[in-house]
Amino acid sequence: MVLDALGKSLRGVLQRIARGSTVDEALLAEVVRDIQRALLQGDVNVQLTLDLTKRVRRRATEEKPPAGASLRDFLVRIIYEEIRGILGQDRPFETKPRRILLAGLFGQGKTTTAAKLARFLQKKGVRVALVAADIHRPAAIDQLEQLARKIGADFYTDRAEKHAERIVAQALASIPPHVATIVDTAGRTGLDPELIAELRRIKEVLAPEEVFLVLDATMGQSAGPSAQAFHQAVGLTGVILTKMDGSAKGGGALSAVAASGAPIVFLGTGEHLEELERFEPTRFVSRLLGMGDVQTLLERFEELSNKQAAEEAAKNLMSGKFTLRDMRTQLESLGQMGPFSKVLSMIPMLGTAKIDDKQLDESQRRLLRFRAILDSMTPGELEDAQLIKAERIHRIARGSGQKPQEVRTLLKQYEATRKAAHGLVSNRRLRRQLEKQFAGGAPALPE
Repeated sequence: MVLDALGKSLRGVLQRIARGSTVDEALLAEVVRDIQRALLQGDVNVQLTLDLTKRVRRRATEEKPPAGASLRDFLVRIIYEEIRGILGQDRPFETKPRRILLAGLFGQGKTTTAAKLARFLQKKGVRVALVAADIHRPAAIDQLEQLARKIGADFYTDRAEKHAERIVAQALASIPPHVATIVDTAGRTGLDPELIAELRRIKEVLAPEEVFLVLDATMGQSAGPSAQAFHQAVGLTGVILTKMDGSAKGGGALSAVAASGAPIVFLGTGEHLEELERFEPTRFVSRLLGMGDVQTLLERFEELSNKQAAEEAAKNLMSGKFTLRDMRTQLESLGQMGPFSKVLSMIPMLGTAKIDDKQLDESQRRLLRFRAILDSMTPGELEDAQLIKAERIHRIARGSGQKPQEVRTLLKQYEATRKAAHGLVSNRRLRRQLEKQFAGGAPALPE
Protein backbone atom coordinates (compact mmCIF):
# COMPACT_ATOMS: atom_id res chain seq x y z
CA MET A 1 0.00 0.00 0.00
CA VAL A 2 1.06 3.62 -0.54
CA LEU A 3 2.82 5.01 2.58
CA ASP A 4 2.81 1.55 4.14
CA ALA A 5 5.09 2.47 7.06
CA LEU A 6 2.98 5.52 7.97
CA GLY A 7 -0.20 3.49 7.63
CA LYS A 8 1.10 0.75 9.95
CA SER A 9 2.13 3.32 12.55
CA LEU A 10 -1.25 5.07 12.47
CA ARG A 11 -3.13 1.77 12.60
CA GLY A 12 -1.04 0.95 15.66
CA VAL A 13 -2.40 4.14 17.27
CA LEU A 14 -5.97 3.01 16.60
CA GLN A 15 -5.23 -0.43 18.03
CA ARG A 16 -3.83 1.21 21.17
CA ILE A 17 -7.12 3.09 21.55
CA ALA A 18 -9.11 -0.13 21.06
CA ARG A 19 -7.07 -1.96 23.71
CA GLY A 20 -7.33 0.84 26.29
CA SER A 21 -9.70 0.19 29.17
CA THR A 22 -10.75 3.85 29.27
CA VAL A 23 -10.00 7.01 27.33
CA ASP A 24 -8.20 8.99 30.03
CA GLU A 25 -5.43 11.59 30.09
CA ALA A 26 -2.71 8.93 30.12
CA LEU A 27 -4.08 7.17 27.02
CA LEU A 28 -4.60 10.48 25.24
CA ALA A 29 -0.98 11.49 25.95
CA GLU A 30 0.26 8.17 24.52
CA VAL A 31 -1.96 8.52 21.45
CA VAL A 32 -0.77 12.08 20.75
CA ARG A 33 2.86 11.03 21.14
CA ASP A 34 2.39 8.04 18.81
CA ILE A 35 0.67 10.20 16.17
CA GLN A 36 3.52 12.70 16.31
CA ARG A 37 6.09 9.95 15.92
CA ALA A 38 4.20 8.38 13.00
CA LEU A 39 3.77 11.64 11.09
CA LEU A 40 7.35 12.82 11.65
CA GLN A 41 8.69 9.45 10.49
CA GLY A 42 6.47 9.89 7.43
CA ASP A 43 8.28 13.20 6.72
CA VAL A 44 5.30 15.40 7.56
CA ASN A 45 6.32 18.95 8.51
CA VAL A 46 7.13 19.37 12.22
CA GLN A 47 4.89 22.41 12.76
CA LEU A 48 2.04 20.79 10.83
CA THR A 49 2.40 17.70 13.01
CA LEU A 50 2.40 19.70 16.25
CA ASP A 51 -0.64 21.73 15.17
CA LEU A 52 -2.53 18.56 14.23
CA THR A 53 -1.85 16.79 17.52
CA LYS A 54 -2.77 19.93 19.48
CA ARG A 55 -6.14 19.92 17.71
CA VAL A 56 -6.60 16.21 18.46
CA ARG A 57 -5.90 16.77 22.17
CA ARG A 58 -8.13 19.86 22.35
CA ARG A 59 -11.07 18.24 20.57
CA ALA A 60 -10.76 15.03 22.61
CA THR A 61 -10.94 16.96 25.89
CA GLU A 62 -13.40 19.73 24.97
CA GLU A 63 -15.87 18.16 22.53
CA LYS A 64 -18.55 15.69 23.52
CA PRO A 65 -19.16 12.57 21.44
CA PRO A 66 -22.49 12.33 19.58
CA ALA A 67 -25.30 10.44 21.25
CA GLY A 68 -24.70 6.71 21.07
CA ALA A 69 -20.98 7.00 20.23
CA SER A 70 -18.32 5.76 22.64
CA LEU A 71 -15.33 7.87 23.64
CA ARG A 72 -13.06 5.43 21.79
CA ASP A 73 -15.02 5.73 18.54
CA PHE A 74 -15.13 9.50 18.92
CA LEU A 75 -11.36 9.71 19.39
CA VAL A 76 -10.80 7.57 16.28
CA ARG A 77 -13.13 9.89 14.36
CA ILE A 78 -11.20 12.97 15.51
CA ILE A 79 -7.89 11.43 14.37
CA TYR A 80 -9.44 10.51 11.02
CA GLU A 81 -10.82 14.03 10.47
CA GLU A 82 -7.60 15.81 11.45
CA ILE A 83 -5.37 13.67 9.22
CA ARG A 84 -7.91 14.07 6.45
CA GLY A 85 -7.77 17.84 6.96
CA ILE A 86 -4.04 18.20 6.16
CA LEU A 87 -4.40 16.52 2.76
CA GLY A 88 -6.46 19.20 1.05
CA GLN A 89 -9.89 19.11 -0.54
CA ASP A 90 -11.43 16.50 -2.82
CA ARG A 91 -10.73 17.69 -6.35
CA PRO A 92 -13.14 16.21 -8.96
CA PHE A 93 -11.79 15.02 -12.30
CA GLU A 94 -14.22 14.41 -15.16
CA THR A 95 -13.33 11.51 -17.42
CA LYS A 96 -14.28 13.03 -20.76
CA PRO A 97 -12.41 14.32 -23.85
CA ARG A 98 -10.35 17.30 -22.72
CA ARG A 99 -7.00 18.99 -23.31
CA ILE A 100 -4.39 18.29 -20.63
CA LEU A 101 -0.97 19.92 -20.31
CA LEU A 102 1.70 18.16 -18.25
CA ALA A 103 4.51 20.24 -16.77
CA GLY A 104 7.40 19.47 -14.45
CA LEU A 105 11.12 19.40 -13.90
CA PHE A 106 13.51 16.94 -15.52
CA GLY A 107 13.38 13.38 -14.15
CA GLN A 108 10.02 13.65 -12.37
CA GLY A 109 8.30 11.02 -14.52
CA LYS A 110 6.24 13.21 -16.90
CA THR A 111 6.48 10.98 -19.95
CA THR A 112 5.50 7.79 -18.14
CA THR A 113 2.75 9.67 -16.32
CA ALA A 114 1.36 10.91 -19.65
CA ALA A 115 0.89 7.28 -20.72
CA LYS A 116 -0.55 6.32 -17.33
CA LEU A 117 -3.07 9.14 -17.53
CA ALA A 118 -3.96 8.11 -21.08
CA ARG A 119 -4.51 4.53 -19.88
CA PHE A 120 -6.69 5.80 -17.01
CA LEU A 121 -8.91 7.66 -19.48
CA GLN A 122 -9.01 4.71 -21.87
CA LYS A 123 -10.39 2.48 -19.11
CA LYS A 124 -13.21 5.01 -18.75
CA GLY A 125 -14.02 4.70 -22.46
CA VAL A 126 -12.22 7.85 -23.65
CA ARG A 127 -10.05 7.79 -26.77
CA VAL A 128 -6.71 9.53 -26.17
CA ALA A 129 -4.01 11.22 -28.24
CA LEU A 130 -0.51 11.72 -26.79
CA VAL A 131 1.50 14.70 -28.07
CA ALA A 132 5.29 14.79 -27.62
CA ALA A 133 6.33 18.45 -27.29
CA ASP A 134 9.73 17.96 -25.64
CA ILE A 135 11.96 19.49 -28.30
CA HIS A 136 15.07 19.26 -26.12
CA ARG A 137 15.19 15.50 -25.50
CA PRO A 138 14.64 13.17 -28.49
CA ALA A 139 14.68 10.14 -26.16
CA ALA A 140 11.52 11.45 -24.48
CA ILE A 141 9.76 11.56 -27.86
CA ASP A 142 10.81 7.98 -28.63
CA GLN A 143 9.70 6.83 -25.18
CA LEU A 144 6.27 8.42 -25.50
CA GLU A 145 5.80 6.95 -28.98
CA GLN A 146 6.60 3.47 -27.65
CA LEU A 147 4.22 3.89 -24.73
CA ALA A 148 1.45 5.17 -27.02
CA ARG A 149 1.88 2.11 -29.21
CA LYS A 150 1.79 -0.15 -26.15
CA ILE A 151 -1.56 1.16 -24.90
CA GLY A 152 -3.09 1.79 -28.32
CA ALA A 153 -3.27 5.59 -28.05
CA ASP A 154 -2.90 8.04 -30.95
CA PHE A 155 0.50 9.76 -31.15
CA TYR A 156 1.61 13.10 -32.61
CA THR A 157 4.95 14.92 -32.89
CA ASP A 158 7.24 16.61 -35.39
CA ARG A 159 10.89 15.78 -34.82
CA ALA A 160 12.05 18.46 -37.26
CA GLU A 161 10.15 21.29 -35.55
CA LYS A 162 12.13 23.34 -32.99
CA HIS A 163 9.20 25.23 -31.48
CA ALA A 164 7.08 23.20 -29.05
CA GLU A 165 3.98 25.36 -29.48
CA ARG A 166 4.01 24.70 -33.26
CA ILE A 167 4.08 20.94 -32.63
CA VAL A 168 1.03 21.35 -30.41
CA ALA A 169 -0.77 23.51 -33.02
CA GLN A 170 -0.12 20.93 -35.75
CA ALA A 171 -1.36 18.13 -33.49
CA LEU A 172 -4.56 19.98 -32.60
CA ALA A 173 -5.31 20.42 -36.29
CA SER A 174 -5.29 16.62 -36.67
CA ILE A 175 -6.95 15.50 -33.44
CA PRO A 176 -10.78 15.18 -33.57
CA PRO A 177 -12.73 17.01 -30.85
CA HIS A 178 -14.00 13.75 -29.31
CA VAL A 179 -10.43 12.65 -28.47
CA ALA A 180 -8.68 13.64 -25.22
CA THR A 181 -5.32 15.34 -25.81
CA ILE A 182 -2.39 14.95 -23.39
CA VAL A 183 0.69 17.08 -24.09
CA ASP A 184 4.06 16.02 -22.66
CA THR A 185 6.45 18.99 -22.31
CA ALA A 186 10.15 19.48 -21.66
CA GLY A 187 11.65 19.70 -18.19
CA ARG A 188 14.63 21.48 -16.69
CA THR A 189 16.78 20.96 -13.64
CA GLY A 190 15.11 24.06 -12.22
CA LEU A 191 12.19 26.39 -12.86
CA ASP A 192 13.97 28.93 -15.07
CA PRO A 193 12.55 31.79 -17.24
CA GLU A 194 13.07 29.81 -20.47
CA LEU A 195 10.97 26.91 -19.21
CA ILE A 196 8.22 29.24 -17.97
CA ALA A 197 8.12 31.09 -21.29
CA GLU A 198 7.87 27.83 -23.27
CA LEU A 199 5.09 26.48 -21.04
CA ARG A 200 3.13 29.72 -21.39
CA ARG A 201 3.40 29.61 -25.20
CA ILE A 202 2.21 26.00 -25.27
CA LYS A 203 -0.63 26.81 -22.88
CA GLU A 204 -1.78 29.69 -25.08
CA VAL A 205 -1.96 27.44 -28.15
CA LEU A 206 -3.44 24.42 -26.37
CA ALA A 207 -5.99 26.28 -24.21
CA PRO A 208 -6.06 23.31 -21.82
CA GLU A 209 -8.84 22.49 -19.39
CA GLU A 210 -6.22 20.96 -17.10
CA VAL A 211 -2.61 21.96 -16.32
CA PHE A 212 -1.04 19.20 -14.21
CA LEU A 213 2.34 19.40 -12.52
CA VAL A 214 4.12 16.04 -12.25
CA LEU A 215 6.17 15.80 -9.05
CA ASP A 216 8.37 13.05 -7.66
CA ALA A 217 7.18 12.15 -4.14
CA THR A 218 10.77 11.43 -3.07
CA MET A 219 11.21 15.22 -2.96
CA GLY A 220 9.33 15.12 0.32
CA GLN A 221 8.49 18.48 1.85
CA SER A 222 10.39 20.36 -0.90
CA ALA A 223 7.58 19.30 -3.28
CA GLY A 224 5.41 21.99 -1.72
CA PRO A 225 7.54 25.04 -2.70
CA SER A 226 8.04 23.54 -6.18
CA ALA A 227 4.27 23.16 -6.64
CA GLN A 228 3.71 26.70 -5.41
CA ALA A 229 6.32 28.11 -7.83
CA PHE A 230 4.78 26.33 -10.84
CA HIS A 231 1.31 27.35 -9.69
CA GLN A 232 2.29 31.02 -9.67
CA ALA A 233 4.10 30.71 -13.03
CA VAL A 234 1.58 28.86 -15.20
CA GLY A 235 -1.59 28.44 -13.13
CA LEU A 236 -1.90 24.77 -12.17
CA THR A 237 -5.24 23.01 -11.91
CA GLY A 238 -3.71 20.00 -10.16
CA VAL A 239 -0.67 17.94 -9.18
CA ILE A 240 0.24 14.33 -9.93
CA LEU A 241 2.61 12.79 -7.37
CA THR A 242 4.73 9.95 -8.77
CA LYS A 243 6.74 7.18 -7.04
CA MET A 244 4.42 7.11 -4.05
CA ASP A 245 4.82 3.34 -3.73
CA GLY A 246 8.41 3.29 -2.49
CA SER A 247 8.87 6.72 -0.95
CA ALA A 248 9.44 7.20 2.77
CA LYS A 249 8.94 10.92 2.08
CA GLY A 250 5.48 10.48 0.56
CA GLY A 251 3.73 11.87 3.63
CA GLY A 252 5.84 15.01 3.43
CA ALA A 253 5.13 15.44 -0.29
CA LEU A 254 1.38 14.91 0.16
CA SER A 255 0.96 17.34 3.05
CA ALA A 256 3.34 19.95 1.61
CA VAL A 257 1.69 20.01 -1.83
CA ALA A 258 -1.77 20.19 -0.26
CA ALA A 259 -0.61 23.19 1.80
CA SER A 260 0.71 24.93 -1.36
CA GLY A 261 -2.80 25.47 -2.67
CA ALA A 262 -2.36 23.22 -5.74
CA PRO A 263 -4.80 20.28 -5.39
CA ILE A 264 -3.45 16.73 -5.72
CA VAL A 265 -5.42 14.87 -8.39
CA PHE A 266 -3.53 11.61 -9.01
CA LEU A 267 -0.94 9.37 -7.34
CA GLY A 268 1.52 7.19 -9.22
CA THR A 269 1.61 4.00 -7.13
CA GLY A 270 3.92 1.73 -9.13
CA GLU A 271 5.92 1.20 -12.29
CA HIS A 272 3.15 -0.33 -14.40
CA LEU A 273 0.96 1.80 -16.66
CA GLU A 274 -2.15 0.71 -14.74
CA GLU A 275 -0.79 2.07 -11.45
CA LEU A 276 -2.20 5.57 -11.40
CA GLU A 277 -4.86 6.28 -8.77
CA ARG A 278 -7.26 9.15 -8.28
CA PHE A 279 -6.34 10.96 -5.10
CA GLU A 280 -9.42 11.47 -2.98
CA PRO A 281 -8.38 12.37 0.58
CA THR A 282 -11.41 10.77 2.20
CA ARG A 283 -10.78 7.38 0.60
CA PHE A 284 -7.02 7.70 0.99
CA VAL A 285 -7.16 8.27 4.76
CA SER A 286 -9.69 5.43 5.16
CA ARG A 287 -7.21 3.02 3.58
CA LEU A 288 -4.29 4.52 5.49
CA LEU A 289 -6.06 3.87 8.81
CA GLY A 290 -7.19 0.38 7.79
CA MET A 291 -10.85 1.35 7.40
CA GLY A 292 -10.98 0.10 3.82
CA ASP A 293 -12.07 1.66 0.54
CA VAL A 294 -14.91 -0.41 -0.84
CA GLN A 295 -15.83 2.21 -3.45
CA THR A 296 -12.43 2.01 -5.17
CA LEU A 297 -12.60 -1.79 -4.99
CA LEU A 298 -15.95 -1.71 -6.80
CA GLU A 299 -14.59 0.72 -9.39
CA ARG A 300 -11.69 -1.62 -10.11
CA PHE A 301 -14.16 -4.45 -10.60
CA GLU A 302 -16.06 -2.30 -13.09
CA GLU A 303 -12.83 -1.84 -15.07
CA LEU A 304 -12.19 -5.58 -15.50
CA SER A 305 -11.65 -6.51 -19.13
CA ASN A 306 -14.17 -9.35 -18.85
CA LYS A 307 -16.52 -8.26 -16.08
CA GLN A 308 -19.41 -10.35 -17.45
CA ALA A 309 -17.37 -13.55 -17.21
CA ALA A 310 -16.32 -12.65 -13.64
CA GLU A 311 -19.97 -12.13 -12.65
CA GLU A 312 -20.94 -15.43 -14.27
CA ALA A 313 -18.15 -17.21 -12.36
CA ALA A 314 -19.45 -15.74 -9.09
CA LYS A 315 -23.00 -16.91 -9.87
CA ASN A 316 -21.74 -20.39 -10.70
CA LEU A 317 -19.84 -20.51 -7.41
CA MET A 318 -23.01 -19.69 -5.49
CA SER A 319 -25.18 -22.06 -7.51
CA GLY A 320 -22.91 -25.10 -7.11
CA LYS A 321 -21.91 -25.19 -10.80
CA PHE A 322 -18.40 -23.88 -10.16
CA THR A 323 -15.78 -25.27 -12.58
CA LEU A 324 -12.03 -24.89 -13.03
CA ARG A 325 -12.84 -22.53 -15.90
CA ASP A 326 -14.71 -20.30 -13.44
CA MET A 327 -11.76 -20.51 -11.08
CA ARG A 328 -9.45 -19.37 -13.86
CA THR A 329 -11.76 -16.41 -14.61
CA GLN A 330 -11.73 -15.38 -10.95
CA LEU A 331 -7.93 -15.60 -10.73
CA GLU A 332 -7.59 -13.51 -13.89
CA SER A 333 -9.94 -10.89 -12.44
CA LEU A 334 -8.01 -10.81 -9.16
CA GLY A 335 -4.76 -10.36 -11.07
CA GLN A 336 -6.20 -7.41 -13.01
CA MET A 337 -7.25 -5.65 -9.80
CA GLY A 338 -3.63 -5.23 -8.67
CA PRO A 339 -1.23 -6.65 -6.08
CA PHE A 340 -2.80 -8.44 -3.09
CA SER A 341 -1.49 -5.82 -0.67
CA LYS A 342 -3.38 -3.04 -2.51
CA VAL A 343 -6.59 -5.05 -2.84
CA LEU A 344 -6.53 -6.06 0.84
CA SER A 345 -5.98 -2.45 1.92
CA MET A 346 -9.36 -1.57 0.37
CA ILE A 347 -11.29 -4.18 2.35
CA PRO A 348 -12.55 -2.95 5.75
CA MET A 349 -10.92 -4.79 8.69
CA LEU A 350 -8.47 -6.65 6.44
CA GLY A 351 -6.55 -3.40 6.08
CA THR A 352 -5.59 -3.72 9.76
CA ALA A 353 -4.91 -7.46 9.66
CA LYS A 354 -1.41 -8.53 10.56
CA ILE A 355 -0.54 -10.25 7.29
CA ASP A 356 3.16 -10.80 6.82
CA ASP A 357 4.68 -9.32 3.64
CA LYS A 358 6.28 -12.69 2.89
CA GLN A 359 2.85 -14.33 3.03
CA LEU A 360 1.47 -11.75 0.61
CA ASP A 361 4.39 -12.26 -1.77
CA GLU A 362 3.96 -16.04 -1.64
CA SER A 363 0.21 -15.68 -2.29
CA GLN A 364 0.98 -13.47 -5.29
CA ARG A 365 3.45 -16.03 -6.65
CA ARG A 366 0.98 -18.87 -6.06
CA LEU A 367 -1.66 -16.94 -8.00
CA LEU A 368 0.70 -16.78 -10.98
CA ARG A 369 1.51 -20.50 -10.67
CA PHE A 370 -2.17 -21.43 -10.50
CA ARG A 371 -2.97 -19.34 -13.57
CA ALA A 372 -0.16 -21.08 -15.50
CA ILE A 373 -1.51 -24.48 -14.45
CA LEU A 374 -5.08 -23.63 -15.47
CA ASP A 375 -3.84 -22.32 -18.83
CA SER A 376 -2.25 -25.73 -19.45
CA MET A 377 -5.55 -27.62 -19.07
CA THR A 378 -7.77 -28.73 -21.94
CA PRO A 379 -11.31 -27.30 -22.34
CA GLY A 380 -12.70 -30.64 -21.14
CA GLU A 381 -10.59 -30.58 -18.00
CA LEU A 382 -11.60 -27.03 -17.20
CA GLU A 383 -15.26 -28.06 -17.37
CA ASP A 384 -14.88 -31.36 -15.45
CA ALA A 385 -12.14 -31.64 -12.83
CA GLN A 386 -12.98 -35.34 -12.33
CA LEU A 387 -11.13 -36.08 -15.58
CA ILE A 388 -7.81 -35.03 -14.08
CA LYS A 389 -6.08 -38.19 -12.83
CA ALA A 390 -2.38 -38.98 -12.28
CA GLU A 391 -1.35 -39.08 -15.96
CA ARG A 392 -3.07 -35.80 -16.74
CA ILE A 393 -1.62 -34.17 -13.61
CA HIS A 394 1.91 -34.92 -14.88
CA ARG A 395 1.07 -33.61 -18.35
CA ILE A 396 -0.41 -30.38 -16.94
CA ALA A 397 2.64 -29.95 -14.69
CA ARG A 398 5.02 -30.29 -17.63
CA GLY A 399 2.98 -27.88 -19.75
CA SER A 400 2.88 -25.22 -17.03
CA GLY A 401 6.47 -25.61 -15.84
CA GLN A 402 5.28 -26.57 -12.33
CA LYS A 403 5.64 -29.62 -10.11
CA PRO A 404 2.83 -32.23 -10.00
CA GLN A 405 2.36 -31.43 -6.31
CA GLU A 406 1.46 -27.84 -7.24
CA VAL A 407 -1.24 -29.16 -9.62
CA ARG A 408 -2.63 -31.33 -6.81
CA THR A 409 -2.60 -28.31 -4.47
CA LEU A 410 -4.65 -26.32 -6.99
CA LEU A 411 -7.17 -29.16 -7.33
CA LYS A 412 -7.50 -29.39 -3.54
CA GLN A 413 -8.01 -25.64 -3.36
CA TYR A 414 -10.67 -25.84 -6.07
CA GLU A 415 -12.50 -28.65 -4.30
CA ALA A 416 -12.37 -26.85 -0.95
CA THR A 417 -13.77 -23.67 -2.54
CA ARG A 418 -16.55 -25.59 -4.27
CA LYS A 419 -17.53 -27.45 -1.08
CA ALA A 420 -17.42 -24.29 1.02
CA ALA A 421 -19.74 -22.50 -1.41
CA HIS A 422 -22.07 -25.52 -1.47
CA GLY A 423 -22.20 -25.48 2.33
CA LEU A 424 -23.07 -21.80 2.34
CA VAL A 425 -25.93 -22.09 -0.11
CA SER A 426 -27.41 -25.00 1.84
CA ASN A 427 -28.38 -22.45 4.47
CA ARG A 428 -31.99 -21.54 3.67
CA ARG A 429 -31.83 -17.93 4.77
CA LEU A 430 -28.67 -17.34 2.74
CA ARG A 431 -30.26 -19.09 -0.23
CA ARG A 432 -33.14 -16.63 -0.20
CA GLN A 433 -30.73 -13.67 0.01
CA LEU A 434 -28.69 -14.98 -2.90
CA GLU A 435 -31.76 -15.68 -5.00
CA LYS A 436 -32.83 -12.04 -4.49
CA GLN A 437 -29.33 -10.86 -5.36
CA PHE A 438 -29.27 -12.81 -8.60
CA ALA A 439 -32.91 -12.06 -9.48
CA GLY A 440 -33.53 -10.49 -12.83
CA GLY A 441 -32.05 -12.86 -15.38
CA ALA A 442 -29.88 -15.13 -13.22
CA PRO A 443 -31.01 -18.74 -12.74
CA ALA A 444 -32.50 -19.69 -9.41
CA LEU A 445 -30.32 -21.72 -7.06
CA PRO A 446 -30.84 -25.47 -7.41
CA GLU A 447 -32.51 -27.54 -4.72
